[in-house]
Amino acid sequence: MPSELGAFLRSRRDRLTPAQAGITPFPGPRRVPGLRKEELAVLVGLSADHYSRLEQGRQRTLTDDVVEALARALRLDDVERAHLRDLAAPTRRRDPGWEAPQRPDPGLLRLMTTLGHVPTLLLGRRGEVLAAGPLLAPVIGADLAPGDSFVRWLFLDAGARARIVNWADFAAAAVGALRYEVGRHPRDRRLLALVDELRAADPDVARWWDDRGVADRTSVAKLIDHPTAGRLEFGIEAVSVPHDLEQRLVVYTVEPDSPTERALWLRLVSTNPSLSTD
Repeated sequence: MPSELGAFLRSRRDRLTPAQAGITPFPGPRRVPGLRKEELAVLVGLSADHYSRLEQGRQRTLTDDVVEALARALRLDDVERAHLRDLAAPTRRRDPGWEAPQRPDPGLLRLMTTLGHVPTLLLGRRGEVLAAGPLLAPVIGADLAPGDSFVRWLFLDAGARARIVNWADFAAAAVGALRYEVGRHPRDRRLLALVDELRAADPDVARWWDDRGVADRTSVAKLIDHPTAGRLEFGIEAVSVPHDLEQRLVVYTVEPDSPTERALWLRLVSTNPSLSTD
């Protein structure tokens, strides 16, 4: 049975044609949409049997040199390359403190206060909410409290699909981020259970998961259909601190002097009259 490593390699091989890989196709009828195993093996510098063992799950670890050769041959981006490295080292032990409750990073909380003019959200492991800025709930139409699951809201709450205009694009990126996290923490039982729950509940999640795409949770556009403010346009940026990469501050950025910025300002003034300049 193919391992996660083997399945990922197969999915990336299937999407890459010989022309895209810069090689002349091997002769004979083709039964695969992308590269043949033998073609990829030549590109990487492995024997066909050696590469077959990787895809079939008979060899679950790779040397750094082979990882880099595969990443180059398969034209992986930076996130996919990092995911391949994670899959190539499945024997790492889980941090014994991994299951301990997370506490919001004080520096990120201060940054949230400073960014009080835009929606903000602090996420921890598995997309768990650690803190939310005051403008988030009015924008997304959901009051997410510490301990709530942002990804459960995104996929299981009908209000999320109704409020987010480009829900499919945003949600597909979220599934890619989940797969990236599973690659980093393959023994996280709660994370694996969350993925199984979402796949069973939502056919879109199951389809995107089976595509085996990976994504980072940064720089994603988000369009909101607000019931009173109309169309709101945000650029979603996620930042973390070096001493705790398992916390990410999600900031809903806006263009200066845009309708979205004006709508947020009116919301601030309505709840804090002292901000009015009239």
